[in-house]
Amino acid sequence: MLQTSERRHRWGGKPIVLVGLMGAGKTTVGRRLAQRMRLPFVDADHEIEAAAGMTVADIFERFGEPYFRDGERRVIARLVDGTPKVIATGGGAFINEATRALILDQAITIWLDAEPEVLADRVRRRDTRPLLRDRDPLEVLTELAQIRNPFYALAPIRVESIAAPHDATVDAILEALHQ
Repeated sequence: MLQTSERRHRWGGKPIVLVGLMGAGKTTVGRRLAQRMRLPFVDADHEIEAAAGMTVADIFERFGEPYFRDGERRVIARLVDGTPKVIATGGGAFINEATRALILDQAITIWLDAEPEVLADRVRRRDTRPLLRDRDPLEVLTELAQIRNPFYALAPIRVESIAAPHDATVDAILEALHQ
């Protein structure tokens, strides 16, 4: 395993931003990646909730998606400050043109790509996702993949998030960062 100083040299010490659809593992994988790299971990959705004083679901319900996306962009701009860390974003963050440009310019961007069936299986475990309220997760995620995957594909690094232990995805990210 590489020492932290060698890692920073190889990936430049920029923030590492994980993007992808809900259920891809951005938060869980991000925490484990940060731990393995001895870096801080930040979940953008948690930061948004702390700044707003309410949950993401409540922000969506009360103010709508455009309001949420604007706040999300401002929080991510604050997080992508040039210091080494791992940042998990919400599934729609990278779709916003200004947010995407900022992330691509200021960070190492990694797309956690997963099949809609894998994602649907994972998200069925929690009822906290506003875009899934009263809808079939597989149907929603299939639609979202068609719309969002072309944007995620702009990330310079793509790692498959398969139905396997999260450490397998962390290993794949570490390998990609060191190529």
